[in-house]
Amino acid sequence: MAGHSQFKNIMHRKGRQDSIRSKMFSKLAREITVAAKSGLPDPSMNAALRLAIQNAKAQSMPKDNIDRAIKKASGADSESYDSVRYEGYGPGGVAVIVEALSDNRNRTASNVRSIFTKAGGALGETGSVSFSFDHVGEIVYKASAGSADAVMEAAIEAGADDVISDEDGHTIICAFESIGEVSKALEAVLGEAQTVKAVWKPQNTVPVDEEKAQSLMKLIDSLEDDDDVQNVYSNFEVSDEVMAKLSA
Repeated sequence: MAGHSQFKNIMHRKGRQDSIRSKMFSKLAREITVAAKSGLPDPSMNAALRLAIQNAKAQSMPKDNIDRAIKKASGADSESYDSVRYEGYGPGGVAVIVEALSDNRNRTASNVRSIFTKAGGALGETGSVSFSFDHVGEIVYKASAGSADAVMEAAIEAGADDVISDEDGHTIICAFESIGEVSKALEAVLGEAQTVKAVWKPQNTVPVDEEKAQSLMKLIDSLEDDDDVQNVYSNFEVSDEVMAKLSA
């Protein structure tokens, strides 16, 4: 498993569900507001908004919160957010990509740079690490959507590139440019997906020891705690043995 997913699992095991949930709802609300502002506030006429709402529902975000986020986009005093990507290196030279929605680029850049520096990493130029990742579409279904064979068949027919099925569910990978087309074809066969989004998938992973893993998790924790940061991706990999020690 990649570092980002492992970090999430460990954080949940350490009993931080409530604070993570609150932070997650704030980030999801911001994505909904930005999507609604980029087009019509009607999800049936705005694909980006439809996806943002779908992903919010998948995380059990209350309908009132979703409606508030949509209405906020039409307010005269609503903030204007820019989508910004930062790239850098964490402890051990591990590559890290940070996606943010910011209403103040200077503040966000300063905060992200400070977090990297304090963790023993360094913020780099745009493109300094993204070349080692693939920007792809990720469509996730619950295990109940169907058997691994059925989902694989549907994914092939829809034009997807890869499917990873396990007891937790099915993750379907497709080209970034084909997210809308593939997700629509899958929905016709499997029903509505749990989440549909663009992600940065590492081409190769870097194994790290327990000490490096702890430092990287602190780095990602601090980044995700920043209000402007939406997503964090990394290419580090932790062995099952180290994972067991960290989650003990």
